[in-house]
Formats: sequence, structure tokens, C-alpha cells
Amino acid sequence: MKYYCIGIKGSGMSSLANILFDLGNEVSGYDDAQGYKYTMEGLEKRGIEIFYGPHDIDKDTIVTYSKAFKADHPEMKRVRELGLTVKEYKDVMGDITKMFKTIGVSGTHGKTTTSFMLSQIFDNTLGCNYFVGDGTGYATKDNEYFIIESDEFNKHLLAYYPTVAIITNIELDHTECYPGGIEEIKDTFRKFASKAEVIVANGDDANVRDIKFDKEIIYYGLNEDNDVVAKNVELSSSGTEFDCYIKGELFGHFNLQLFGKHMIQNALSAIYVSYYYGINEEDIQKYLSMFDGAKRRFKEKRIKDYITIDDYAHHPTEIKVTIASARQKYPDKEIVAVFLPNTYSRTEALMDDFVSSLSEADKTYVMDIHCDREKPEEYPGVSSNTLIAKIPNAEKISVEDCDKLLKHKDSVICFMSCANIYEIEDKFEELVNE
Repeated sequence: MKYYCIGIKGSGMSSLANILFDLGNEVSGYDDAQGYKYTMEGLEKRGIEIFYGPHDIDKDTIVTYSKAFKADHPEMKRVRELGLTVKEYKDVMGDITKMFKTIGVSGTHGKTTTSFMLSQIFDNTLGCNYFVGDGTGYATKDNEYFIIESDEFNKHLLAYYPTVAIITNIELDHTECYPGGIEEIKDTFRKFASKAEVIVANGDDANVRDIKFDKEIIYYGLNEDNDVVAKNVELSSSGTEFDCYIKGELFGHFNLQLFGKHMIQNALSAIYVSYYYGINEEDIQKYLSMFDGAKRRFKEKRIKDYITIDDYAHHPTEIKVTIASARQKYPDKEIVAVFLPNTYSRTEALMDDFVSSLSEADKTYVMDIHCDREKPEEYPGVSSNTLIAKIPNAEKISVEDCDKLLKHKDSVICFMSCANIYEIEDKFEELVNE
């Protein structure tokens, strides 16, 4: 079959394009952004062509698209005028999940890291296909298992068909998609997980515990009332280690090249699902210990007198754990936060939580709010200046004046956002290397 992916450089769409190609389809795509993005790595490797303007498209091509491209976008209007079949991204993904034993990794935070942990273990043992929303995707019809990051944005995950459903945690987010607030979000996760044969969920999370499931559920976490528990936890500047108990029995001791208690919770879910499918303790230990993180998740770089951390953190909880992880690894250094907020609705709904999380840094810089699907006039009084006024030792920053960061020598600078934060990262690196 032939697929045309509009918004192909988006993190989810690029992963889908890679998988469609690997399953033997002809794939091409369109994007407005002509510059290089990290999501293009897999597309270029496969030779998937990207267009930036009108071109010929075969009549039998199926079009799928990113929600960032509205119906009035010129390319969306053009493909409909051509009479092409148009399917939503989530429905194309849903069709793929039916082809395999699918492990659906859902939750407000930790989906990408947990999906990568599982992919590393399964890929080196039983073999697996995987879809991770950072531009990474791979598939072959020969594999039995499919690990998929299952995003709650616009309720995409309800189109998927998991055999095992993981819920890493549940918090208020994507408020523009959930007018019913946290109760609607919890019900969405309930509906998703109820499709699965087995549910594996973070029992330390109050919102997860509040859901009444109608299937077998395995709870994991740091608290003793879980089925899978981490004990004897040690957090150090070199990493994290713990003992894993499954239903009261010691399963094994695990070492991670990762930082923060949230990473232990992610690892526990990966350990249990691997155990459930019969992967031995030694292999799980080996491949977890080798895992050094997902793309744009606590990615470190030393640039002369500075350490930078690039992280996808865009929710207050994610910001908090990123800063805490930086302190765990670098307890004696100044921690500087550089944050690019994404969407006015999220900033407004979680304003106090953003203030609390960003206040954990020694110094905070905030950029103008980025949003490609909301208008600022719809959210009067919501801006980065609103955040800055409430955060101690905070100030505005942009790409043009990022030389402000140069005064923070021998510090750890955390660049955090799900938007285009690497523009200011690249500019800062350029200034340091001058």
C-alpha cells in the first residue's frame, strides 16, 4: 500500500512512517518545517521522501496527518480535492496494533522511557516491533510483539488494541482535549486498559488507584502495598540501584544508568512485563543496565565549562523530576532551568504547579509560550511573564539574548520543553564555542 504522512517530521508521525515503511509499504510525507529535526534520522535512513510543496500523488495513496494540520491547511485541502482516502493517525496506528501482541505503554509521564526500556529488553531476547513517540519506530511482520507508546492526547490511545496495558501515572494535562478534567482523563485510561488481557499500573499513583478496573491488575511501585516492589533503593551520583520483589519474592537486583525515583517506577513496569512473557532475570538485568535513556530524556553534554541537559519535560511533574535528577547526579553544582512553555491552556491550568516546579532550580529562565494550535488572545493574562513574576530568581530569555547563560560557568543548565527548545540550546553552544 502507499501512505502519505502530512506532518511527517512530528515525533509521532515520523515513528509511524518508519513502521509503515518497514512493513512493506511505500511511504512519503509532507511538512511545513524545512529545517532539520531530530525525528528525521529514521526517515533519512529509510530514504523516505519529504515534500514541502505541491507534487503528484497516486490516486491509491492513503493519507494520514498530524492534528497540528487543520482542515484549512493548503495541503490538507489539496489531498481532499484530489479525492484521496484520508485516515486519522490514531486509526492507522490502531490497525497496526491488531497485527501483533501489543504492549501499550500509557500514562501522563514516563511513556517514552518505559517504551524504550521494554524495546531494549524484548528486541535483544524475544524480538519486537516498537513505536516510540520521539521519531523512533521499527517493525517486521516476523515479530510477535509490538511495544507502542500510547498517547492520551486527543484520546489517541482509545484506537489501540493492547494485549498488555501499562499505566505509568495519571495527572491533569492536555486540558484542551479533556473539558471534563481529571475525571475524564481517568476514564479514558480505564477504557484503554480495559481492552487488555493484563493491566500493569503504578500503584503509588493515587489517580491510578482510584480507577475501578474489571480485569486482572498488577500494581508496581515503591510502596509495600504493590505486587511489584522496589526495596533497598540507593540513589547516587553514578546512578540508581534497587532490589525488585514480585509478589513477595525477591526477583533480582537491578542497576540503572538513570537518575530519580521515577526511573525506578518505569523500570519496575518493564521488569514485570518482561517477567510475564518469560524473559529471564539475567537478560532483564543486562539490558536494563545498558539502557542510558531515550532521545530528549535527560540527555547530557559537557561544553567547556558547562554541563547541559536536554529534556522533553513540559509538565510540572516532569520539570520537577528533571531538576531533582540533576541534583542527584550533580549535588554540588548550580542548577539552572531554561523552560519553553507549550500551549496557553496547559500553562493556565497548571500555573501554580509550574511555579512550584521551576522554583526548585537555583535560577530559572522562561521563554515566550509556544503554541501552534491556540491563539494568545483566547487566554488573556496568560504569558511567560505571568510565570516569571511568581518564581523567585526568574527572568525572561530568548534565542537573541541567551548570552545571559554564559555567566553560569561550572553549572548544570537544564533545557526543558516539548517544543523547539533546541534553537536556544544550539545558540548557547555556538556562543560557548566562539
